[in-house]
Amino acid sequence: MAADNGGNNTSEPEMSDSLKTFGAVLKALREEARLTQEEFAPQVQYSAPYIAKIEQGRRFPPRDLIDRSEEVLGATAARVLRAAAHSLTRKAGLASWFQQWAGIEEEAVSLYAYESSVVPGLLQPEPYIREIFERRLPPLTEEQFENQVAARLARQQLLTERPNTTFSFIIEQALLERQFGGLDVTKALYDHLLEQGCHRNVEIQVMPLRQEDHSGFEGPMYLAETADNRWVGYVEAHDASMLITDPKSVSAMLQRYGKMRSQALGRQASTSLIEQMRGAL
Repeated sequence: MAADNGGNNTSEPEMSDSLKTFGAVLKALREEARLTQEEFAPQVQYSAPYIAKIEQGRRFPPRDLIDRSEEVLGATAARVLRAAAHSLTRKAGLASWFQQWAGIEEEAVSLYAYESSVVPGLLQPEPYIREIFERRLPPLTEEQFENQVAARLARQQLLTERPNTTFSFIIEQALLERQFGGLDVTKALYDHLLEQGCHRNVEIQVMPLRQEDHSGFEGPMYLAETADNRWVGYVEAHDASMLITDPKSVSAMLQRYGKMRSQALGRQASTSLIEQMRGAL
């Protein structure tokens, strides 16, 4: 799923007006307090370049930024920032053709993902995300690049914001052994997977490198259970995507995914394998 995993799509992402608005509000409040970025940044425990990118609308603001800003800018400024934050959407920076699935994903009570090309976007640490978008063709502008990185990081909040949603991921072992982006990026990936796998509602399974009985030969797939307990499928390749709602087709996808869950390593064995790979670096 390219918009999710950053694979192959070359569609133009939508510009993030809400991010720009939030950044402009933060800048105005900071200047009202007569603080430079260099003075403000250490007081909220971020770097000046990071604050600059938020003010430019090129980074999604971290959740704790507003709380930290309240101690520096005051309670009134914090209320203004919170109001501006309500306009933010984790869909900012996502390709328009992907947003229908993103909306389903946000409301899902169960979400299943199988990937064989790159680690699913919801599980990618920021260094991995940046390496993916660095390799996009045709190349992205700096603004497009930052918008897409911000959008992906924002979407990952689903894992913690929806503790009652069941997340299941099946990842090919080959993706973990590839060392995409280099050693440091791979270390960050392993650490991030181990951290995310600790959540009770997140199950990460590794499909062994050698597996004679493998039902994923038809390629990556995503499945979501809606609030009214209907299942929807999603598949993507290069710059084409398809939302699958036909019950018979979705049933077939569920059967394949269920079979793969039995073929992949279990949750504990997958965690042990990732820990071994991390230790071997």
